[in-house]
Amino acid sequence: MYPVQPVRYVGGFTRTVGRTSVAAVMALGELSVLLGLVVTALLRDRQRRRTVVLQLYSIGYLSLPVVVLTGVSTGMVLAVQSYVTLARVKGETMTGAMVNFSLVAELAPVLTGLMLAGRVGSSVAAEIGTMKVTEQLDALRVMGTDPISYLVAPRFLACVLLMPLLVAICGAVGVGAADWLATAVWDIDKGAYWDKVRTYVDAYDIVAGLLKGVFFGGIISLVACRKGLHTEGGAAGVGTACTEGVVSASILILVGNFVLTLVFQQIHKLIY
Repeated sequence: MYPVQPVRYVGGFTRTVGRTSVAAVMALGELSVLLGLVVTALLRDRQRRRTVVLQLYSIGYLSLPVVVLTGVSTGMVLAVQSYVTLARVKGETMTGAMVNFSLVAELAPVLTGLMLAGRVGSSVAAEIGTMKVTEQLDALRVMGTDPISYLVAPRFLACVLLMPLLVAICGAVGVGAADWLATAVWDIDKGAYWDKVRTYVDAYDIVAGLLKGVFFGGIISLVACRKGLHTEGGAAGVGTACTEGVVSASILILVGNFVLTLVFQQIHKLIY
């Protein structure tokens, strides 16, 4: 009896890993196909101006409060932690370099992406999922309207265009909050503070952070739209699609950030 138990547990674990791996590969394949359909729709069909403007307003303008709050809080927390650590070795002037590099290259794009995955991703998945379970997508097809062109492409376009701007705003307010805390409250010399920033943070780091925003915007829109298009099971299915869309987009953002960081570091070595 006892020797059978480890075999049973190992077999169950193996099946779980196998199912998860197959599901992940299938999801990546479906996202790739959806990306191809979206790009084709953007090149083939002229997007309705009103639809695009509404998505720009919903995704961009309505996300500003949470993005600004995220940037301010992150910048001030980074400043506190960096100052306390560097003060032990008399290196307070390096606070600006640590804070600015961490914000513009890593934390601003990642945290902005996670915030938008929760706010925008859930909204998009719920909206398209509701249309799916109420057969509105079928009605669009009957009327000769492609749901990818009408629903997915404008949201993808708005996310890709606005994410770098939101990342820049998040980073800028975070840098400003850290500068105020370091120079006005802790009385670090402003000239020395920004001299270290110019020494250790260059334009490449800023561009890398903005490019991450482009990728993360595409991830959020594609994952949320895919979950919405595959929604089944009525109201419960819509809730499940929202949850899975946010979780999946967040995981892909974290994994994608690691991969993009490695790629950008290699490119930086080749250039400089």
